[in-house]
Amino acid sequence: MSRRLTLAATAVAGLTLTALAACAPTVGGGLPVRAAPGAFVESDFAWSQAPGRNAIQGQIAFAQDGKAFACVGNVGLTPDTPYTRARFRTLYGSTERAAIPAAVVRARTVADANANYSTYVRSEQCRAGRFQFDGLPDGGWFVIAPVKADGDPIVLMRRVQTRGGRVVSLTL
Repeated sequence: MSRRLTLAATAVAGLTLTALAACAPTVGGGLPVRAAPGAFVESDFAWSQAPGRNAIQGQIAFAQDGKAFACVGNVGLTPDTPYTRARFRTLYGSTERAAIPAAVVRARTVADANANYSTYVRSEQCRAGRFQFDGLPDGGWFVIAPVKADGDPIVLMRRVQTRGGRVVSLTL
């Protein structure tokens, strides 16, 4: 075989191996590369799209300084994923529950702010201080409800777990 043909074959083999390596990223030992903690990974949301038999029935009963707050707008339901957990820890200072002025939440900066996870967020209208999400699969969720009394709005957040075809009653 000529030297030129051998060099060409070696180059093709090298390019092929490079292309294959790009398709299957690994680190030493052949382990799959994982996204950075808190990074948006669309597949982490897949479970939330499955049909389920669970429901969340909620009501707003939030009061502060003797003032009762009422819903303003829709209540959101966001799947609990590594991405949303990191995001909510930054926005609300907790991944369990919070009551934060909406202006404070809007002023906080989160990593990967442009990640489009909104297709996985469910929304229901709050009527007379009540809301309901039906057909949920088992899993962790974040309920987000904007409320208002006389002044600026406050955002209420609570983590909820659904499982076993049950209805979770929630008071915010």
